[in-house]
Amino acid sequence: MKLSPLGDRVVLKQLEAEETTKSGIVLPGQSKEKPQQAEVIAVGPGGVIDGKEVVMQVKAGQTVIYSKYAGTEVKIDDEEYIIVKQSDVLAVIE
Repeated sequence: MKLSPLGDRVVLKQLEAEETTKSGIVLPGQSKEKPQQAEVIAVGPGGVIDGKEVVMQVKAGQTVIYSKYAGTEVKIDDEEYIIVKQSDVLAVIE
């Protein structure tokens, strides 16, 4: 099944939390809080949303940081995704 977001929505797949540091120290508390980094899976077409022209600035395959409490979590084919508005994407990691 394929997700095709509408309007200014972006489908994200959350990246896994690092559980060890570079030096090999295990951080058990890290897995409790989800990271706000995700990979862009699909991007909506943009267009005129609520009377304003919205141009999509993110592309599939980019890694982004998004707002902590943003979006709707969905599970499709045993994969978890988050659907957010483009305005909830804070930055692109290059």
